[in-house]
Amino acid sequence: MEGKQEPAFIQWTHPDIGVVWLPGPERCELATKVFETAAEAVADIRDGATLAVGGFGLCGIPDVLIQAIADSGATDLEVFSNNCGVDGHGLGILLGDKRIRRVTASYVGENKEFARQYLSGELEVELTPQGTLAEKLRAGGAGIPAFYTPAGVGTPISQGGLPWRYNTDGSVAVASPAKEIREFRGKRYVLEESITADFSLVHALKGDTEGNLVFNKAAMNFNPLAAMAGRVCIAQVEELVEPGEIDPGEVHLPGIFVNRIVHTGVQDKQIEKRTVSAGKGA
Repeated sequence: MEGKQEPAFIQWTHPDIGVVWLPGPERCELATKVFETAAEAVADIRDGATLAVGGFGLCGIPDVLIQAIADSGATDLEVFSNNCGVDGHGLGILLGDKRIRRVTASYVGENKEFARQYLSGELEVELTPQGTLAEKLRAGGAGIPAFYTPAGVGTPISQGGLPWRYNTDGSVAVASPAKEIREFRGKRYVLEESITADFSLVHALKGDTEGNLVFNKAAMNFNPLAAMAGRVCIAQVEELVEPGEIDPGEVHLPGIFVNRIVHTGVQDKQIEKRTVSAGKGA
């Protein structure tokens, strides 16, 4: 039909992993992972989506992609991330707008709104040991459904009873279940299920148009692990180059894990907690 516009993405339901968004005819013809804007890259993130998000505090966070999701209006989101940003920055933007329904994280300090929503029953929170969270993401990306770890054995992590969500009166509405314990070579381990998400959002210092990524020192943190765990990985990069311009030995995350890439320029890095020395005589 004349004037008909082909969809950028089409929905397909896989029998095992559920709904998957695939490039429509227009993008297939372009045969590129590169998107012109962050808004285009996140356009198919719908209400209720699950997101694996890289970053540690405000270091290495996909801030432009997060802002694009905030601008899109998507809500009722479930997030897997080391933390949930701070008030007014990073995932804290989505949290402040009450777009996040549930968070799986290992550290939730530095965010007063997070604490308020959690304690008032507005937000469901699953606290996970940091190393366990990292492995849950990596295992999900590697196709491993679950694994055993000694972390948390003999604590509420394995025994259950951690408050996931409160009632408005302060009583526990949903608590964590007990997990399977097994003994290997005389030591007890708890079974942890891996994490996979509908989308993953990551930030990298450099990437090529095939999606190969290079991270900047400590800003690597959870980014490669989050990238692997997403069925659709969206990367924002400060510098975008052509294939072959990155030495293969310098690639931290191969392009096979990255589905979309957006050139966002030099990141406006925020300081999570500024500490300065007192002046002489102060």
